[in-house]
Amino acid sequence: MELTGDVFVLTRQGYEQMQRELQEILTVKRPEVIESIREARQLGTLNENSDYEDAKRLQAMLEARIRELKAILANAKVIDAPSSEGVVGIGSRVVVKCLEDDEEEEYVIVGPAESSPSEGRISHESCVGRELIGKKAGDEVKVEVPSGVITFRILSVS
Repeated sequence: MELTGDVFVLTRQGYEQMQRELQEILTVKRPEVIESIREARQLGTLNENSDYEDAKRLQAMLEARIRELKAILANAKVIDAPSSEGVVGIGSRVVVKCLEDDEEEEYVIVGPAESSPSEGRISHESCVGRELIGKKAGDEVKVEVPSGVITFRILSVS
């Protein structure tokens, strides 16, 4: 993923969460991994030492995450509040009803860097997010998904 030069749209909460994650990696997780590597080295031969290999792999993943978080935070455009009362924007909490199965769902509209559909945070660039942006309670939106078209009625926006 090429991060340089991009602008990352984040909610204030997402920005602060990424700052906390970066701080935890730098002050807690990275020192723990460095200590694990040091201890594994003391166990002897490195080419057959699975503890050493595991620690080095974890170190590489942490360093990649550090680079990613630093790039996102350095290029973040923070949205402090939903754009307009009652209109869906980044940061809005939206309750929708799927007209096909009568199920209600709640989403928070966020930027792609902080989206987590399993936690109800969807990107404003996703197929659902894109259709919700600019709409208000009572509006119906049709969303084209791989399995067809889904129609949502927006019940509330906050």
